[in-house]
Amino acid sequence: MLAGSLLLTISAKIQVPFWPVPMTLQTGVVLALGAALGWRLAGAGVLTYLLQGAVGLPVFAGGAGFAYMTGPTGGYLLGFLVAALVVGRLAERGWDRSLLGSFAAMLLGNSLLFLCGVGYLAALIGVEQAISVGLLPFLAGEVLKIALVTALLPFVWTRLRRDAGT
Repeated sequence: MLAGSLLLTISAKIQVPFWPVPMTLQTGVVLALGAALGWRLAGAGVLTYLLQGAVGLPVFAGGAGFAYMTGPTGGYLLGFLVAALVVGRLAERGWDRSLLGSFAAMLLGNSLLFLCGVGYLAALIGVEQAISVGLLPFLAGEVLKIALVTALLPFVWTRLRRDAGT
């Protein structure tokens, strides 16, 4: 749980400053947590991260506190939890056993994450503007992150099996 929260905090600080939502490595970390830990642990890690930010710890990309969470990035933060839970559940159902299944699970999780994020952002700045600044600039980077996490997942599973002694 704490390791997941720490990874999200670190990945929040690695960013390309876009307006109104920065591009970070967090979406890749959220997907990786879901695939590697399952829905319960991944969800607990993301929820821990969100609670830490809500109480004012500087874990987010550009601020902290409940007010920050209700700003333009609020929907994406909620989407982190949704994506971790969905990808984790799909991984537990065996979607992570193949590259195509892993890619599909992560694509679905990422799509839900952006549905939450862009949907909330649209309520703040309008649908066209939300798509223009909250989705389109991120698409290429998201596909790259999904491909990278998908490619690394077999290595993670091999490493976990070796560390577990099986």
